[in-house]
Amino acid sequence: MQFAPFYPILHRFLKPNFPNCLWSGNQQVPKIALTFDDGPYPPYTSSLIDVLDRHKIPASFFWLGICVDRTPTLAQAIYQKGYWLGLHGYDHHSFATMSLSKLKQDLEQTKTAIVNACQSPSLTLIDVRPPNGLFTAKTLGLLNQWGYRPVMWSVIPEDWVQPGVAIVVQRVLDCVQNGSIIVLHDGYYGGQDVAETVDRLIPALLDRGYEFVTVNQLWADVIDG
Repeated sequence: MQFAPFYPILHRFLKPNFPNCLWSGNQQVPKIALTFDDGPYPPYTSSLIDVLDRHKIPASFFWLGICVDRTPTLAQAIYQKGYWLGLHGYDHHSFATMSLSKLKQDLEQTKTAIVNACQSPSLTLIDVRPPNGLFTAKTLGLLNQWGYRPVMWSVIPEDWVQPGVAIVVQRVLDCVQNGSIIVLHDGYYGGQDVAETVDRLIPALLDRGYEFVTVNQLWADVIDG
């Protein structure tokens, strides 16, 4: 069973109940963010970067530390291109089931993997997306306490079950609005179609008048707005 039709309803419930997360940007401004989870994972991520570069579109990546450790050269190349980077945990283990010490260790291990791969000790890594979008109020409290910014989503087309490129594209187009944070996957699950999906999505969204920005820019718009 696919749950894509229920995610917009879930989003409307969760956003007001957990306001200390970025669920979407300023809804008065036609800016949206493409975000990608579970990478870097060649060759899917490499093909995706080729598409983003060709369209000259910014994007944000929420990386798994274990994938970064396996492909440090790819991680460094993506960082050097200027894409915004965030944390998605070390090995996709649910934050909600971790102890305080384990969660802190997991985040630090992920940060270390990214900093080492990118060879940039001063790299800013403050945005965190919990694996599978699962969290508790305690989890969010700890993330805020440790100086992280929890980032969620507003458009989630369930691409990881591979329903087909056309279906994923249509799900995004049906749900997108000002400030949308679109979640796609460039990892083992869902990554096979991500480059083609994005190649179709970008022109369609540009035709609707949307401007692509990073998650960091959406944070700034929310604060300024």
